[in-house]
This record gives sequence, C-alpha cells and structure tokens, in this order.
Amino acid sequence: QVQLAESGGGSVQAGGSLRLSCAASGYSSSAECVGWFRQAPGKEREGIAVISRSGGITNYAEFVKGRFTISRDNAKNTVYLQMNSLQPDDTAVYYCAATIFPGGDCYTWFVSSRRPTGNWGQGTQVTVSS
Repeated sequence: QVQLAESGGGSVQAGGSLRLSCAASGYSSSAECVGWFRQAPGKEREGIAVISRSGGITNYAEFVKGRFTISRDNAKNTVYLQMNSLQPDDTAVYYCAATIFPGGDCYTWFVSSRRPTGNWGQGTQVTVSS
C-alpha cells in the first residue's frame, strides 16, 4: 500500500525558514511526479511546486519562485520543500502528492486540478507569525 507522510511543519516568525519532507513507502519504484500543495483556512488548495522522477525538471507557482525549492532523494524515497523568507500568507496545511502515471509530463499533471489524481499525504501545518 502506497503511503506518503509529510513532516517538518511548525511555527516560525516572518522571514524564517522551514524544510518539509515527504516520505513515500509502498512504491515499487520512485514515483514519476511528486508535488507540494497547500490549503489555507477558507481558501482553495493550490499547487506550489512539482518535481520529476530524476529531479531534473521542476516547476513552481509564481508566488513561491525564489523563496521555495523542491528537491528529492530517490535513495531515501523522500521529496523536500525548502521554504525561505516565509510570510504570514504562507500559513496553511502543506500536502505532498505523488503519481506514477501522470498521463503526460509532470507539469501537466500538477496543474490538471487542485487535487490531481494520485496518492496524498495527511498534511503538515505551517504557521507563520508576523
């Protein structure tokens, strides 16, 4: 059974940093595409970043470019989201999602919906105070 588990969330002050981890288990091989999403209270879920299996292709939402970095370590079956210069607007529950059948390239899968088809973790809370 495929499972994704996010960790690394917490509370930080504006300008601080956090690194989220998404550990995958149950895949016979590394997931083709892994994405990070977030959902703030009263708002719709939004995509943050996506990474290909090799890690060679990444895409980011405009609002995190230059602040967040997605990376992966396939030997550890883990994808990371390094978040710098955090702001109160970044407060949300952060989720990772993965698929081995993107139906195209990873970016297409990533933007296909606010909740693309695949496996999802339970989320980790990030709270940024001013």
